Amino acid sequence: MAVGFAMRAAAAWVPSGASGVRAIRGGVRRLSVAAPEAPEAVLSRPSAAGVSLELRTLKDHAELVKAHVVARQGSAETVASVDRMVVLNEERAAAQRERDSALATRKKLSGEIGKAFKGGATEEDVAALKAEVAEAVATSEGAEARMDELQSEAEALFAALPNLLDDATPDGAGEEENAIVAEWGTELRKLGDEGDFLWHDELAQNLCGYDPEAASRVSGARFAVLRGGVARLERALGAFFLDLHTAGGEYEEVASPVLVARSALEGTGQLPKFEDDLFKIDNHKIRGEDAFLIPTAEVPLTNLLAGEVLEEAQLPIKLAALTNCFRAEAGSYGRDTRGLIRQHQFAKVELVKIVAPEDGLAEHHKLVADAEKCLQLLELPYRKVQLCSGDIGFSARQCFDFEVWLPGQQAYREISSCSLMGDYQARRMGLRYRPKPPPKDDANDGDGASKKKKKQAKPKPVFPYTMNGSGLAVGRALVAVLENHQNPDGSVTVPEALRPYMGGATKIEKPAK
Repeated sequence: MAVGFAMRAAAAWVPSGASGVRAIRGGVRRLSVAAPEAPEAVLSRPSAAGVSLELRTLKDHAELVKAHVVARQGSAETVASVDRMVVLNEERAAAQRERDSALATRKKLSGEIGKAFKGGATEEDVAALKAEVAEAVATSEGAEARMDELQSEAEALFAALPNLLDDATPDGAGEEENAIVAEWGTELRKLGDEGDFLWHDELAQNLCGYDPEAASRVSGARFAVLRGGVARLERALGAFFLDLHTAGGEYEEVASPVLVARSALEGTGQLPKFEDDLFKIDNHKIRGEDAFLIPTAEVPLTNLLAGEVLEEAQLPIKLAALTNCFRAEAGSYGRDTRGLIRQHQFAKVELVKIVAPEDGLAEHHKLVADAEKCLQLLELPYRKVQLCSGDIGFSARQCFDFEVWLPGQQAYREISSCSLMGDYQARRMGLRYRPKPPPKDDANDGDGASKKKKKQAKPKPVFPYTMNGSGLAVGRALVAVLENHQNPDGSVTVPEALRPYMGGATKIEKPAK
């Protein structure tokens, strides 16, 4: 029943990808169609179109890779690491040649020793040859050890190298240079001076729905205890988002673990760079690896197929999950200490897609629209922002954020981030797919006789594109609903789309004593 009601509510607004009007509080306003992206800018970096980031071919694209690191405001050490990896690759290749030469020498000498013995030679006769064999073995083993050492250093540096940037990602030093490409619901914003509107924490406490002191007693700072109508509102948001995304089979719902191995976080790019922001479990191992609580369901969902070779017919894969997420936020102490904005534990609905490269851009725009629809149905004013090169995430090639209006702060704050990764994560995870073979050539020869058909070779596996986005962050959505739908008497109006999940309630009010 809840799903059907929610879908009817969605249809009353506007079908995906169309425009329309809807009466709200006695007025009429036009729903916006997805706005065109920011105009193409002249970039200071070379284009990475058609270039994949791989250690084996790094030498061929070293200057391009360094330019992209610089565009991301990467450190001098990271830039220098590119040249270091090129040197390591060359040294490893030299060590491999030395090993192979030594192994060839050992093989040749061993054959000569065998022939000598067959010819009646004594141990003394072949002693010199055996000494040369021993020397060749020592050389090959030393070269092999050197190869392993060089490979380990190169792989460690490569794992800390961010993704290449899409040509559509604008240059910029930081978040101040992100491009606002669309706004929605500006007429719905509650505008005023500081203090004219309550913050979410004040609203929730006045409704007896937020108990920060209890949370501190149980878990310390940056955790929350929600109660009553506010707790139910949080649950309603998560269920609504999942129903919206999985309706009609668009995304497959997944219930995933919240504990993952180190290799899973390396596959999606959170490790090695961001280990200080993660919660590590010291008394548990996963297949001998360190275990961590997930910072986002992107990690388990994307890694479900790590190491697999799929068939193209299995693509696209579209997954959605509602999980708790855990972030230590080691670099954010002193920021957003008030209320529910930045918590160590928070719920989030994550959307993940695995697609063929030629479908990557179109599927990313669809994912962005899926997140956007949630905000419109909740009647939350927002703006869509394209992240610049200096603010985009480590693993992303292109990214759009949604920032929701918060009347208490009189500011926009991030509520969703939708990132296209290209083949960056698939390469790190070892995920590939086998393209469909080209159509068979059934043409006849000149005299009409059928050509002899050859057995068609299977195409080689290639790497798919991955992408992910918040659809939405439940905690941030709770903050936004409380603040944007607050009433002068301290109650909060429940958005129409959420009422089926709230037992039909139209308001959250302070419970009677």
